[in-house]
Amino acid sequence: MAGFELLPAIDIAGGRVVRLTQGDFARGTEYGEDPVAVARTFTDQGATWLHVVDLDGARAGEPRQLELVAAIAAVVSSPVQIEVGGGLRTPEAVARALIAGASRVAIGTAALRDPAFALGLVARHGPGRVVCSLDIRDGLAVGDAWRPGSPGVAAAEALGLLAAAGIDTFEVTAIDRDGLMGGPDVELLRSLVALDRGRIIASGGISSLDDVLAVQAVGCRGAIVGRALYEGSLTVRELVTAVDGRDGRRQAPRARPRESPGSD
Repeated sequence: MAGFELLPAIDIAGGRVVRLTQGDFARGTEYGEDPVAVARTFTDQGATWLHVVDLDGARAGEPRQLELVAAIAAVVSSPVQIEVGGGLRTPEAVARALIAGASRVAIGTAALRDPAFALGLVARHGPGRVVCSLDIRDGLAVGDAWRPGSPGVAAAEALGLLAAAGIDTFEVTAIDRDGLMGGPDVELLRSLVALDRGRIIASGGISSLDDVLAVQAVGCRGAIVGRALYEGSLTVRELVTAVDGRDGRRQAPRARPRESPGSD
């Protein structure tokens, strides 16, 4: 699993940690009042990436939670890196997220509407600082905070267009599986990996170590894990240990072990 990224998810709405079911804002579950404390929990357990999503920004079309991003960035230290998504639909919004402390940004809606938007960001910030979210419903990559009826682009076509614009990392979410802990859409992930147009990071439905190993086995280069961490079926420490055990790496012990994020 060398180079495999584990990204614990911290989705923020109204300043709180929330997980949606199948992208439905009416079906959210709150897991904590303090996203900064959750970030500390994950990094204390060995996370080197945090996947922070501004749900309010995704709905509004512009960032709403960058102060919390900055607060999270202030309490984590190298080698931890923060990825930020949600409402990043202009170059100015992307720049603000990077200034707030993001190591890289995840774009979606604006890039699907206009791949030239992605091209400009990659030219300005470099491919290592820009990834694209491909949120898939019924075979189509959709944006607009996953609202029903949102227009979409065939997943393979979207990946090809954005790869041509310079994106080399794609975070693929099967919307129908997101938040249900029923396992990832391995066939979808396999089909996109087979196109060989960029690194694929799996998202949606991951609930066990076996799920992580399954997406790795089809060629994914990382996994975003959310509800399973909050419900207690997985811990970041377990995931890190499994990955380190497979690729031979070892990490220094982390200070101040904490309780699960759901207790914050």
